[in-house]
Amino acid sequence: MATLFRECCLWQKFSEQCLPESQDSCYPEEQYLRTPLDVADPAGCTWYTLTRIDYTDSVDGDPQTYGVPEVSLLLTAELHQSNNSTYEHMFARKFAPDCLGPLMVIADTVIFKD
Repeated sequence: MATLFRECCLWQKFSEQCLPESQDSCYPEEQYLRTPLDVADPAGCTWYTLTRIDYTDSVDGDPQTYGVPEVSLLLTAELHQSNNSTYEHMFARKFAPDCLGPLMVIADTVIFKD
């Protein structure tokens, strides 16, 4: 079941946390989405992340962007095994837009079989 919502009160609170000097690199929505989901269905939400973010080659505070040459079965295996917790990461952030085709090519083999 999907929950659709529109609200402005909570979003404004997250927006206010961005410092004036970092307005160009402040993305409150990355932390925001969890809040209304937890309010709507606290039992259906978990407290661990499904996203792996790699800041190794960070540019201006943004995580690494994976490009087409990096999309492979090996990358998906590395992403799934790259943490120290009980839970595996389900997807990585961020892939360049032109990665969609190569990701779909390996989707049936790796991504949708997990």
